[in-house]
Amino acid sequence: MPKPNRPLSPFMQYRWQYTNTLSILHRITGILLSLSFFVLVYWLVAAAGGPDRHAAAVERLGSPLLQFVMFGALLSFCYHLLNGVRHLFFDAIVGFDRPTARASGWAVAIASVILGITFWFLLGASLGSAA
Repeated sequence: MPKPNRPLSPFMQYRWQYTNTLSILHRITGILLSLSFFVLVYWLVAAAGGPDRHAAAVERLGSPLLQFVMFGALLSFCYHLLNGVRHLFFDAIVGFDRPTARASGWAVAIASVILGITFWFLLGASLGSAA
C-alpha cells in the first residue's frame, strides 16, 4: 500500500530545539524574579520597622529554605539578565545564524551559573556569613 501524500499534523513532525528551552527558561526566571520580589519587600519593610523587626527578618531569611529560595532568585536574576542582553543583540539583528545563536545560548547558561555562584559567595563573604 503506497504512503498517502498529504500533510502531517504539526505535532507529528515537531522536534524539540534548544531555543525552546532557553525561551521557556527566560519566562520562568522572569516569573521567579517577580515572586522573589516579595522577599525583598519583606526585608525592606522590616528594615524600616526598626532594629527588632530587622533582626527578626534577618533570622527568618537565614533559614535553609529561604536561603535556597534566595539562591534560586540570584541564579534567575543572572540568567534573565544575560539572556536579556542576548535578546538585545537579537533586536539589533546580530547573532541570528544557527551556530552563533547556539553558542550564545550555551554561553548564557554557563555564565549565569558561574556568575550566580560567584555572587552568592561574594555576598555571603561581605555580609559576614558563609552564605
